[in-house]
Amino acid sequence: MKKSYRVKREKDFQAIFETGQNVANRKFVIYFLEKNQAHFRVGISVGKRLGNAVTRNAVKRKVRHVLIANQDKLKNYDFVVIARKGVEELDFDEVKKNLEHALRLAKLYQEGLEE
Repeated sequence: MKKSYRVKREKDFQAIFETGQNVANRKFVIYFLEKNQAHFRVGISVGKRLGNAVTRNAVKRKVRHVLIANQDKLKNYDFVVIARKGVEELDFDEVKKNLEHALRLAKLYQEGLEE
């Protein structure tokens, strides 16, 4: 994922958490904030409760892969994806299903949107 698609600065994370909205399902929490920009930006957070560094990085890779595969269907918002306990045990298809469900709840994912 290109650097321009990432939320990296602490100030940006705080703005999303403080002024944005949030939705959750059993496996993911998504905080999002509407922005006027050319494309979405995402931050991915996987806490130490989920396992060691290898496990956490595997979860982040799966989440990133789902987002890249669906980038044409995502609105141009800033959002943060937080993985909840149990995500580390899911295979890729289950991660994809759960993350897409959370994105639909946040109204960030649009089925019919093609650019």
